[in-house]
Amino acid sequence: MGVSRQPSAIRVEIGELVLDGFKGDPQRVRAEFERELTRLVRLHGVPVAANGALSVDALGGLATLPAGLSARRLGQELARAVHEGLSGHGEVTP
Repeated sequence: MGVSRQPSAIRVEIGELVLDGFKGDPQRVRAEFERELTRLVRLHGVPVAANGALSVDALGGLATLPAGLSARRLGQELARAVHEGLSGHGEVTP
C-alpha cells in the first residue's frame, strides 16, 4: 500500500516583483497576484518541490505580458507565469 505524501504547508515567498512599463495600481496587482497564485498552488501544488523543500533565487524564461493589461488581469497573468516556472516550465535557478 503506497502512502501519498502531501506537504502540510506550502510557502511561496516573493522577495521583489518588478513591473517595468505597466500602469496598473501596484496594490491591486499585488492583491490579484497573491490571490491567483494561492489558488493555483492549492489546486496544482508546486511540482518542482515534490521531493521536498526547494529554495529558488530566480525564475527566468517566463512569458512576456502585454503592458496594457488591467491591474486585475496583470496580477492573474503574472501569477500564472510564476506558477508555470514553479511547475518546471521555464528556467529555475536554485
